[in-house]
Amino acid sequence: MDERSTKVLAISSVVTAALLWSSSYAVTKQVLADVGPLTIGAIRFTLAAMLLGIMVRMRRNPAARPDARQRRMIYLSGVLGITVYFVLENIGVELSTASDASLIVATYPLMTMLVELVVLRTRMPLLRVGGVLLAAAGAFLVVRNGAEVGGSARWFGDVLLLLGGLVWAGYNVLGKYAGRDQDAVNLTYYQTMAGATGFLLASLLEIRDWRVPDTTAAALLAYLAVACSVGGFLLYNYGLRRMTSSVAVNILNLVPVFGVLGAVAINGETIRLGQILGGLIIIAGVTVGLIERRTVLEKATIPATRIGECA
Repeated sequence: MDERSTKVLAISSVVTAALLWSSSYAVTKQVLADVGPLTIGAIRFTLAAMLLGIMVRMRRNPAARPDARQRRMIYLSGVLGITVYFVLENIGVELSTASDASLIVATYPLMTMLVELVVLRTRMPLLRVGGVLLAAAGAFLVVRNGAEVGGSARWFGDVLLLLGGLVWAGYNVLGKYAGRDQDAVNLTYYQTMAGATGFLLASLLEIRDWRVPDTTAAALLAYLAVACSVGGFLLYNYGLRRMTSSVAVNILNLVPVFGVLGAVAINGETIRLGQILGGLIIIAGVTVGLIERRTVLEKATIPATRIGECA
C-alpha cells in the first residue's frame, strides 16, 4: 500500500472511530436508567476483552507478544484510557447530558497538545495549533449555550468530563509509546483486559444495586462493547500508530458534531443555534488541523529515556 493510500486509510479509521464513540454518549445515557455507571463499564469492557481475546487466539499468524516491561506500560495505558477515563465519562454523563459530553470532547486536543509539549517536547506545526484552537473555540461556544439551561449537577458533570480529557491525553501519549511494534489487535486486547479488570473492581461499589438489565439495556450494552469498545479502539489504535497523537485527537473533534446529532435522535435533547454554529466551527478546526506540511504518517520522535524513567 502506497503512502497516500495509507494516509487516507489511517484518517478514515480515526473518523470511523469518532463516529462510533460519538454514539456512546447517547447510548450510555439510555442505559444509565437501569445500570450504574461503574457496572456499565465493567460489563462493556469485560465483553470487549472476551471478544478481543478470541480474535487474538484465532489468528493464523499471531503477533509477537510484548515483553514484560512493555506489557506493564500497555496495561497502564489501558487503565488510564479505559478504567479512569470511562469512570469519569460515565459519571459525568449521568450528572450532565449526552450533548454536553459530546461537545466537551472538543477540548481534548488542546490537552493532548500541551501534554506532548511538556512530556515529549514535540514541535507543533502552526496550522495544527490554529486548527486545535479554532475547534476549541467552537466547543466553547457550544458548551456555553448548553450550560445556560443546566444546574450545579450538570456543571459538576462537565468538570468530570474535562478531567477525563487530561486522562485521555495521558492515554494517547503513553499508548503511542507503549504500543510500538505492536499491531492494533494485540495492543487493544491488552489495554482492554487491563481496563476491564479495573472496572470489575470499581463496580463492586455498586454491588447493592446490581440487577439483571432488561432486553433493551442488554442490547445497548452489547452495542457499547462490540461497536464502541472493540471496533472503536481497534480503528483508533490503527490510525494512531500511523499519525501523531495530536492529529488523531484533533480528528476526534468530529465527535461533538456526531454526538449532538445522536443526542437529538436517541435522547430527544434539543439543540440551539449557538451549538449549531459551534459545531460548524469545530468542523473547520478539524479541517485546518489536517492540513500540514508534513505528512500525518511521519512518526513523532519519542524520547524513550524520558518516558522510561516514569515506568
